[in-house]
Amino acid sequence: MEYENDKLKEFEQYVKNKKIAIIGIGVSNLPLIDYFHNLGSKITIFNNKDIEEIPQEVVNKINLYGIETSLGENYLSKLNGFDIIFRSPSCLPIIPELQAEIQRGAIITTEIEMLLKMCPCKIIGVTGSEGKTTTTSLIYEILKAGGYNCYLGGNIGKPLFTELKKMLPDDIVIVELSSFQLMDMEVSPEISVVTNITPNHLNIHSSYEEYINAKKNIFKYQSDKGILITNYDNDITREFNKEVKGKIIYFSSKEKLENGWVVDQNVIKECEDRLRKHILNAKSLKLKGIHNYENVCAALAATKNLVDIDTAVKAICEFNGVEHRLEFIREINGVKWYNDSSSSSPTRTIAGLNSFDEDIILIAGGYDKNLDYTPIAKPILEKVKVLILMGNTSTKIFDSVKKEGELQQKQIDIYICDELEQTVSLARKNARPGQVVLFSPASASFDMFKNFSDRGNKFKKLVNSIED
Repeated sequence: MEYENDKLKEFEQYVKNKKIAIIGIGVSNLPLIDYFHNLGSKITIFNNKDIEEIPQEVVNKINLYGIETSLGENYLSKLNGFDIIFRSPSCLPIIPELQAEIQRGAIITTEIEMLLKMCPCKIIGVTGSEGKTTTTSLIYEILKAGGYNCYLGGNIGKPLFTELKKMLPDDIVIVELSSFQLMDMEVSPEISVVTNITPNHLNIHSSYEEYINAKKNIFKYQSDKGILITNYDNDITREFNKEVKGKIIYFSSKEKLENGWVVDQNVIKECEDRLRKHILNAKSLKLKGIHNYENVCAALAATKNLVDIDTAVKAICEFNGVEHRLEFIREINGVKWYNDSSSSSPTRTIAGLNSFDEDIILIAGGYDKNLDYTPIAKPILEKVKVLILMGNTSTKIFDSVKKEGELQQKQIDIYICDELEQTVSLARKNARPGQVVLFSPASASFDMFKNFSDRGNKFKKLVNSIED
């Protein structure tokens, strides 16, 4: 008998002729336009861009379907009287217009929350300030190697809500979840991973506490059968055991846990009742850095009861890493060039610096998320021979390194540039054989680029255009 998703069927009956607001028409919300139109819902699209700035494919659908729109600077002024509002991750639920609609009786949700509520199969969710994309990708590759039919989505992959009709009870969904997606979430995955929590996105969240509480939603609504896998070495995630209803599994690269997963002298081990089982030598992996070995621990913990360990280890050893995350580009005259454009916070760049034994030429700087750059100064002075800065945070990074350098009575060469091309040219000029050029901005990308992918791709293009 063919499987039928009763929850989805009930939802589709409910939304017929209902007033649906879609706020934002980025990747996550774009498939919703066709979906709700085909169900007969009355759609209104809200977007802070004018019609001239909207992708043509969206404009074509608006015209074809006769969809109402509210665009431009005051785009939320007409947000009134809707049954369901699908917000984009960047449109936080705390804004007054959404709060007013909640008080009036509207349902505020997201594409990813509705996926979690109606998914017929097991869901593994991953969040964290760093490492979530690599961990999510590792879990996906392990499960595929184990023979599962898997769906990859959330903050990575493609929107999955409109794939619900294809999903079967024996499938597995793996989703990467950002704080913006989790913020008002009222459902949690059965298996949840929190890689770590450090200050991030403080230019958007009203406080660090709000950011932390958003992350907690990944396990807050689990039952007593739920599993949370998290970082023992992180002060915040270590304390989650006080709030978890189900089982908590820790991983660590600093402590010898009695139970959990550890990185011990570059060997990944599973610990059970003080017995330590050697799983793999991390130096044999294509991934670099202790932070990535921790990601491997998290992925192994998440898949332990689903895939045999030999299959999991084989998949991990074959994993090449994720684009823009310590991605090797090429070697030029004995200098290795790496693209780490996804590193949009100081802690991420520190992890990148600690992944290399070689002397480093570091290119950093970008959009300011109101983060503290004091902690990055010591690692830069320890690991970096030449520091090349650009973007809004260049002054913050420069001042932190200069101040720490005065305390240590140590100096390194520092350059400040106006554009990416200059940074690559300076790095080429200063790098010596045996060194590494690392593009790891420690900042967001929005001052000069569309996103970190755009930034990383432009860096790779410049590096690949260098003549030997």
